[in-house]
Amino acid sequence: MIRHALFLSATLLMTTALPSLHAATPLESAQASSHPTVILRGDYADPTILRDGDDYYLTHSPFLYAPGFLIWHSKDLVHWKPVCRAMTKVVGSAMAPDLVKCNGKYYIYFPAANRNWVIWAKDIRGPWSDPVRLEVNYIDPGHVVDEKGQRWLFLSEGYRIRLSDDGLSVIGQKEKIYDGWDYPANWKTEGKFLESPKLIRKDGWFHLISAEGGTAGPATSHMVITARSRSLAGPWENSPHNPIVHTWSADERWWSKGHGSLVDDGHDHWWIVYHAYENGAYPLGRQTLIEPVRWTAAGWVEAAPDAPRLPASVQDMPLSDDFAGPELGLQWTTWRDYNPADITLKNGSLHLHAKGTTPADARLLLTTATDSAYTIQAEVTLVSGSTGGLVLFYNEKAFVGIISDGRGFTVYEDAQHTTRHDNFPGNHWFLKIVNDGQACSLFASRDGNAWTTVRSGIDVSQMHHNRFKGFFALRPGLIAAGAGDVRFNHFVYNPR
Repeated sequence: MIRHALFLSATLLMTTALPSLHAATPLESAQASSHPTVILRGDYADPTILRDGDDYYLTHSPFLYAPGFLIWHSKDLVHWKPVCRAMTKVVGSAMAPDLVKCNGKYYIYFPAANRNWVIWAKDIRGPWSDPVRLEVNYIDPGHVVDEKGQRWLFLSEGYRIRLSDDGLSVIGQKEKIYDGWDYPANWKTEGKFLESPKLIRKDGWFHLISAEGGTAGPATSHMVITARSRSLAGPWENSPHNPIVHTWSADERWWSKGHGSLVDDGHDHWWIVYHAYENGAYPLGRQTLIEPVRWTAAGWVEAAPDAPRLPASVQDMPLSDDFAGPELGLQWTTWRDYNPADITLKNGSLHLHAKGTTPADARLLLTTATDSAYTIQAEVTLVSGSTGGLVLFYNEKAFVGIISDGRGFTVYEDAQHTTRHDNFPGNHWFLKIVNDGQACSLFASRDGNAWTTVRSGIDVSQMHHNRFKGFFALRPGLIAAGAGDVRFNHFVYNPR
């Protein structure tokens, strides 16, 4: 095996002689640093990564957002572009997926509603199947093929269960085969919570990559650990290098680092992809990070803090939308349910069919903020007695918004506190929300040029999982309540 550091030095020296049309490999793009690189900014939690030849694919937990499982594609681990959303049906809060390729087909295994599920496709860009229910509980399924060619799912708390040859049902009963790693008792975590099993086979060993410590709570809660065995049945030996990834202090930039997956570039250079909260930006959710790892002479994977890292990623999914296309952009999701009939694009406008009365039960169309400070703006027209506007939405118990019913504005400072402003009649408005990191201000305009401040200084710093649970993020978007439709034009998202 070529040692990682020696190959790095040789490759970096050669990059200056490469022709201009050469597509840089991940290693050739690397820079020396001890810090991780953000692959995807914003709420992209529980990453699972697949290398399929020269292509890399990523997906994440969709939770209650639909369509779910946005799949990203890259050739170099730096430039990322979404290619599809794989699941339209909501079967519960779907989380912690495993994206795999087996026997020429693609599969996404995931837990939701106290069961595990799978969707599959012949082409990763779809079409994907409807969810298939697997009759086994526990969470965070990790797919692996054993030395006999049999398929298995590993689950939280160290369990595994056999899969059928087609991967669409389970066989027999689950069995416990791994107890995890006992980290020091004085570490500040949420609890052991052994979960997120991901498996690879290398040099005759199965390597089990897991998470422990809890996924939120204290800044130092989460971690990535590894163990290995010659057989999937065990015994499993914990790595002397554990934890591979961990937040050691609340002074660090990234909190609750964990839920890792290993990926290589086909030339024996390896990386770990995981998620973390950014210090001071909890409402943004857990972002996807990457950093290099290396294999020791004894055959263990370990952190490589002094190895080159990847440059800043290019996240090619504009969040602004002029609604000129024939289909809804991949940046958009609904909440809890998805019915394409409720969303219409025509003549450069988006029409949302209204329902409910407040952001807690109204029709929502949300996107994933990539910055802790940003502005959203849209032109809003009420049709047939509807109510519509802009919202920053965490869940039914945590949101901020401004909506108009034609007689005036209702401002939601949170789910319990509203103010009414009846001196703004009219069915056509330009609305704007400025989220300045921790405080939001709401604005209205009749022409999109002269703006009136309707409300300022609304605190959103506590709208995150540690207070409201659910593992969601504060997402900006559009709201349609009441009857009829709300027409939206020119949605703009701008970082601040």
